[in-house]
Amino acid sequence: MADFDLVLRGTERDIGIIDGKFAALGENLRGIGREEIDATKLAILPGVIDAHVHFNEPGRTDWEGFDSGSRACAAGGTTCVFEMPLNAHPPTIDGPSFDAKKTAAEEKSFVDFGLWGGLVPGNLDQLETLRDRGVIGLKAFMCDSGIEDFTRVTMSVLDEGMKRAAQLDLLVAVHAESQELTQQLTKQKIVEGKTSVRDYLESRPIEAELDAIKCAIDLAGERKCRLHIVHVSCGRGVALVAEARANGVDVSCETCPHYLLFTAADMERLGAVAKCAPPLRSDQDRQSLRARLGDVTTIGSDHSPSPWPMKERGNFFEVWGGISGCQHLAALLLDSGISLERVVDLTSKQVAERFRVNQKGEITIGKDADFMIVDLKAEENITGDSLLYRHQHSLYAGRRLRSRVTQTVLRGQTIFGQGKCSPKPVGRFVRPNRT
Repeated sequence: MADFDLVLRGTERDIGIIDGKFAALGENLRGIGREEIDATKLAILPGVIDAHVHFNEPGRTDWEGFDSGSRACAAGGTTCVFEMPLNAHPPTIDGPSFDAKKTAAEEKSFVDFGLWGGLVPGNLDQLETLRDRGVIGLKAFMCDSGIEDFTRVTMSVLDEGMKRAAQLDLLVAVHAESQELTQQLTKQKIVEGKTSVRDYLESRPIEAELDAIKCAIDLAGERKCRLHIVHVSCGRGVALVAEARANGVDVSCETCPHYLLFTAADMERLGAVAKCAPPLRSDQDRQSLRARLGDVTTIGSDHSPSPWPMKERGNFFEVWGGISGCQHLAALLLDSGISLERVVDLTSKQVAERFRVNQKGEITIGKDADFMIVDLKAEENITGDSLLYRHQHSLYAGRRLRSRVTQTVLRGQTIFGQGKCSPKPVGRFVRPNRT
């Protein structure tokens, strides 16, 4: 019989863990564990890898921070995040800014973390440095980002960036909305004094998203660059990605729970707490997105928090656009009608595969012992005071869920259990495996 650090007793199989790795799987596993967890009436799922969060550190920790953001993730079954290069100040676009963020995360993160680097005008000479430091990929905005120190890329800059990224074997992720179309419509609305929620929605039509997706795919195909389209909001956008992939382009896409669960009508009803870009779409577009989930590669929260005063603006164009949601990513999807197996694929297995984090994503011998234990029969209300974010507001507040994460384990260590996070952060830096 083996000696395990931890033995997990499940309904269908038992799991043995040694040195933070899955070491044995089987029915009625024979072995001695220094610690045992009885999960026979619960679901044991791989820990979530949330590939799209904004913790805004260093520089804007009054918005969030690795401490509060990663605590929220741990409470929701997330064991690893990939943190975006904005809205940190300075943004993560060169060696020193990367080092500053990595140091902050190592001191404060309760979950493992990878770091995105930025692709912006003027930093092509920094891409190799970012690659060597271990960025998970490069993020670029095809329209204004809303942050002055993270500039959008023109098509020529994106082209050169993809060319260099392909040489360095770096994945490029894009926020795909047409600058030309969104700027034109936004200026027109403001000149006419139209600044309502509906006016904002009309200034960012699906056509702006589809046009940018097509342009990014064309460049990626020409440059042989690995491409990831973040937060796709509609089925037509996913269809473009699927068609390109069938034609040999190395492209994938992400969507988010808010696009699967809410509509433009909800944004008009709820106001600032529901503002995001691309915006929420019609119910028909929401349904078409759900119908195309088989062609989606990952689902991320796009957790993008801010202090509430940034939401309190009479002009909706001036409202900070960002939804806080990393704490309930898994529970929202488990409650959405998507199959359990598909949720695991979209939040764990396929995320690890796409971003080449080979040690994570599955409950398989030899991989990191990252998992969550979920009571699929326990109901939970999302309330403002239950949120662990620095600012306790969210589009999802008031929603009743039909499942609850009871325990989260990272590399064999419990980081959330009995309603509390562990007393000290244990997150480690994760870099992609290079081929």
